[in-house]
Parts: sequence; C-alpha cells; structure tokens
Amino acid sequence: MMQGQALARFIIGIIGNVISALRLMSPLPTFGRIIKNKSTEEFHPYPYIASALNCLIWILYGLPMVHPDSTLIITINSFGVFIQSVYIAIFFVYTKKNKYKRSIALLLLVGAAFVAIIATITLLCFHTTASRTMLVGIICGIFLIFMYASPLSIVYHVWKTKSVEFLPFWLCLAGFCNGICWFTYGFLKEFDPYIVIGNGVGALFGFIQLCLYCYYTPKAKGLYRAFA
Repeated sequence: MMQGQALARFIIGIIGNVISALRLMSPLPTFGRIIKNKSTEEFHPYPYIASALNCLIWILYGLPMVHPDSTLIITINSFGVFIQSVYIAIFFVYTKKNKYKRSIALLLLVGAAFVAIIATITLLCFHTTASRTMLVGIICGIFLIFMYASPLSIVYHVWKTKSVEFLPFWLCLAGFCNGICWFTYGFLKEFDPYIVIGNGVGALFGFIQLCLYCYYTPKAKGLYRAFA
C-alpha cells in the first residue's frame, strides 16, 4: 500500500513539475508584448516577485537537512527562481514607472534577506528534520498563499475598467491546475499539511480569478445576458 502511494506521489510530483513549469512559462506572451511595445503598460510586477520569493523559500523546504525526499520540490523551484528572475529583469528594464522600480528593488532585497535569516535560524537553532520542516513549512504555506493571491492585485483594475486585458488568463489557469495537482500530492504517502493548505487555497484563488475572467470576457458576458 505504501509503495503504491509512493509511486503515485512520484507520478503526481512529475505531473506537478510539468504543470508548474507551464505555469512559470505562462507569462511569456505577456513579456513578449512588453518587449515588443517597450512598455509594461498596466501590468504589475508583484506576481513575479511573489513567485520568485516563493520558489526560493520552497527550495529551502526541500533541502535534505530540512525535509528529506523532496527532490521534485527542489527541481521545479530552482527553475522557478531562474525564470522569474528573467521576468523581473525585463519588467525592471521596460517599466516607465519609477515607483515600480523602487518596489522591485525593495521587495527583492527584503525578501532575500528574510529567506537568508530563516535559513540561518532553521539550520542553527533547530536540530531535527521534523522541527525544521514545521518552521519552514509554515512560512512556505504563507508565501505560497501570497504567490497565488498576487494576481488579485489587478482585480480592482478589472472591476473598475470592466476589462480583462491585463488579467493574465494563462497564469490564472495554470495556477488553478497547479494548485489542484500539488494539493493531491500532499495527501499521498504521508500527509503534508504545508503543501496541502497552501495549494488548496491557491486552487481556490485560481478558480475565483478564472470566474472573474470569464465574467468580464465580452463573449462570455454576452452569453450570460442571453440566458439571464
């Protein structure tokens, strides 16, 4: 039974890696547009900063001396740190709003310092993998929820303008699918509350964003009115 669950966990983990990679690459059309127009327009940098810091803290969680047998968590989050760094660099170069440049620099500095402090405390003050897992896992869960919630920063703009032009559909869809997959992963072999809670909330946020996108998409809105 345990071997079957371990195999299922491995398979779901591989699928989760693939979906996560697709989610991480889903902003490529957005950044293609930014480079083409040489402007970030009304796009926000916060989802990419949140994602980069989230990946960084999950790498810490997946280290053997913190949470053994978590290779798949390390691989996808290492890729995540790399590609989010590329996105942030592009955004920094093309944004015409100085407040975004200041925000990017400040948030990255504070975030990196925070992760370094947590890593130091974890490795020096906690001496078992169970206690290290609990500390870093709680922080990971909080970071994960912030990452999934970060696209909500544009929700007010969508509501105000009645337009989903700057709500990244593929990022929302990939976030929803990613949340469902890792939520399932957290139940297999042994229950991992830190993965389950964060990704469960993430799947819910993704669903809300998709509903918002569908409601304000002109064709969907016209269909809704037709049946109302």
